[in-house]
Amino acid sequence: MAGTFELFVDDDSQIRFRLVMPDGHVLAVSGQFTDKHAAAAAIEEVRECAGTGLIQDVAPPPPNVLLAPPQHPHYTVRRGTRRLNSLGAA
Repeated sequence: MAGTFELFVDDDSQIRFRLVMPDGHVLAVSGQFTDKHAAAAAIEEVRECAGTGLIQDVAPPPPNVLLAPPQHPHYTVRRGTRRLNSLGAA
């Protein structure tokens, strides 16, 4: 099920809209508009570009975090000694 755009009046008596998920969780709140027509035009713009918009990560990395490279679960290196059998095979 799709989300819903709700028009509302904020504390400054300006029109805004919010995008609400079917479960009631608010995903986004717009800036202020002077009238409903301007807010509706902005909703149309959001509908057009949100579906095809790319994700761009502009957040800085956390400070002093060292990430170990992930290990592939099928090729984990095992350390330790191994004994050879009488034929020299492991």
